[in-house]
Amino acid sequence: MRKYILMILLVLVTAAFGKAPPKAAAPRKKGLPKAAGREDKELLKCANLIYAGSKSSVCFSEKFLATIARETNCQPQKKFSTVRLAKDDMFKYPFAIMTGEGVFKLLEKERQVLKSYLTRGGFLLASAGCSSKEWDRSFRLEIKKIFPDKKMTKITLSHPIFHSVFDVSAIKLKKGGKTHLEGLVIDGKIVMIYSPEGLNDTGNSGKNCCCCGGNEVKNSQEINVNIFTYALTH
Repeated sequence: MRKYILMILLVLVTAAFGKAPPKAAAPRKKGLPKAAGREDKELLKCANLIYAGSKSSVCFSEKFLATIARETNCQPQKKFSTVRLAKDDMFKYPFAIMTGEGVFKLLEKERQVLKSYLTRGGFLLASAGCSSKEWDRSFRLEIKKIFPDKKMTKITLSHPIFHSVFDVSAIKLKKGGKTHLEGLVIDGKIVMIYSPEGLNDTGNSGKNCCCCGGNEVKNSQEINVNIFTYALTH
């Protein structure tokens, strides 16, 4: 585990969204004060999306955000913010979660916002809740509509995304078997990570989401910590 992350990630987050970055500072150890003049509400916010009009992403555990705060120098808000994909509020959040089950179809406005969000510095972590095949098909179809000239590609376990905080040597599934993460690259940068098996950590999500019947990823907390950290430092 790497417990020290440079304050430069905060600069990258604000710069990516068009804000003036704070002055350079020395690396901050866990427990030291925040950079002067900034508050947590301005930093490292994570959106939990409402999409397809009213479809919810609530069954995705936010517990990994507390792990980030404990294991690194990042101080994300420890709770998701519920955000409608069709609203321009999306652009206040450098990182967003999208999950669910069953068939869905995005509104045209949602497609436009998501395309703009991902091409302007935002990052999306998407996961098929309970390994829903219907949601997986719907999500792939929507990404193809939004980015017809691009394809999601497999991310191998040797990629830095699996080693940014925790060294993840395997994606462990609740019912066994193999899976992989996929990424969408724009201008040489990964802007989206997708998992066809649930990264949701459903047992810790509350909201009557317990006991998912899918083949969920057992080490999802470590993987989600790595994805969040990688997204904000690359």
